[in-house]
Amino acid sequence: MDIDDVHILDPELLQLPGLSVKSNPHIAEELFSHWLSLPETSRLVKSLIDDTKSSTPVSISKNCANLNIACGSALPSVFLNSGTPPLSPRGSSGSPRFSRQKSSPFSLQSPLRSLREPPKPQLIPQFYFQHGPPPAKELKEQCITMVDHLFSNYIDGLRTDEFKTVTKEVCKLPSFLSSLLFRKIDVNSTGIVTRDAFIKYWVDGHMLAMDVASQIYNILRQPGCKYLRQVDFKPVLDELLETHPGLEFLRNTPEFQERYAETVIYRIFYDINRSGTGCITLRELKRGNLIAAMQQVDEEDDINKVIRYFSYEHFYVIYCRFWELDGDHDFLIDKENLLKYGNHALTYRIVDRIFSQVPRKFTSKVEGKMSYEDFAYFILAEEDKSSEPSLEYWFKCIDLDADGVMSPNEMQFFYEEQLHRMECITQEPVLFEDILCQIFDMIKPEKENCITLQDLKASKLSRNVFNILFNLNKFMAFETRDPFLIRQERENPTLTEWDRFAQREYVRLSMEEDEVSNGSADVWDEPLESSF
Repeated sequence: MDIDDVHILDPELLQLPGLSVKSNPHIAEELFSHWLSLPETSRLVKSLIDDTKSSTPVSISKNCANLNIACGSALPSVFLNSGTPPLSPRGSSGSPRFSRQKSSPFSLQSPLRSLREPPKPQLIPQFYFQHGPPPAKELKEQCITMVDHLFSNYIDGLRTDEFKTVTKEVCKLPSFLSSLLFRKIDVNSTGIVTRDAFIKYWVDGHMLAMDVASQIYNILRQPGCKYLRQVDFKPVLDELLETHPGLEFLRNTPEFQERYAETVIYRIFYDINRSGTGCITLRELKRGNLIAAMQQVDEEDDINKVIRYFSYEHFYVIYCRFWELDGDHDFLIDKENLLKYGNHALTYRIVDRIFSQVPRKFTSKVEGKMSYEDFAYFILAEEDKSSEPSLEYWFKCIDLDADGVMSPNEMQFFYEEQLHRMECITQEPVLFEDILCQIFDMIKPEKENCITLQDLKASKLSRNVFNILFNLNKFMAFETRDPFLIRQERENPTLTEWDRFAQREYVRLSMEEDEVSNGSADVWDEPLESSF
């Protein structure tokens, strides 16, 4: 028996006047010795030992009751004659002071025991689901009902052409994703998708509860891959070229089908892949407008009305502009070719920066040559300097020391060539000091005497800054406030700079092609650079 159990006879609890265990430790020893000498205590200890040896369950309440009797009947006379009323039995809800005592086997049955126990842990409902929250019961039942109806006449399953109805009506996805979704479900390439296989993939595979962007992302990406690459979009574009009525005229020209598909993919990655890694993440896909464009192209028969990514006219402008500059038609262009762009609008210094691959690494494996993909990025950046990808592209070009700011010295370095070109064409030059004040007035940077990328993104006049520094034709148009351009902006305020440019260029190029066709000549055999 542990000597600590002597606290049961604590003089403070018994309200003994003039006695202190701390100042008289021998009292505790005497009390404990007295308790051990009691016959009841001996029987209790012997009973506990016998129970332990025989592996009999120990009745704590019974033993504690016996102990209380023993203690209550054998108190020394000094306690009974103290004039203090007796304490309540320990089994009842006695003095609140009892709660200060240490827990012991003799106090396990106290009503205050529940106050010392820690609260039972509450069950928190699951709030994170790796594959998204499960679908609502009503949604799941509705989906299964539709699936049962569509598969009712096809007991053996649906083939690829028959599966398109499921893609549209059940999955609510663009129809040109049907073949790719079919192959995702038909993993064994049997050519058939059964009802159970579809339910397993779409409902049990958590696809039903996902948002549209996540659904398309999971359909496009390769198994185990956490991003989308350019090659992942190729099957989708192939299906679109095969089925869309607005692209039917291209079916007899597979070369231009391939170029169209490549151009659409380049435009998607230019706008969506803001990290520039060549890999589109789910977050980037959700932040962009590609999903809305895919849904629009599925509903619109005229492909040119879908100006985001899929317009054939926009592809035509990019491709023809590249072909005009590519004099030897090896599908590569060099510095001299690019300097002819826009009737020699660009300065040598900015072209040098582009070919130094500062704004973007070339995909061309030929040194000093720009591929069609590289040109697509360039023309999109050049013709719409108000977009964020374009601002990032040109900011890297001007930031010579890559310190994250455009300093006056860096801007002057590029403007010097503009100034010289103005003098060569007898145009009244504008001093750099005046230009610098004008730039700072337009941008209103947070820090004095330097411009950051965030400053440019916060201003609606940022495009004019880059035109001033390295595009003479657009700089002069800005200085003269070309009424034609101003009227265009007012008539179509929702169009971007790229949309307006592509619109003008398509008209020009189609007119030139008509003239060449009327002259019985091959449009691709004529050097169109002469028009610039």
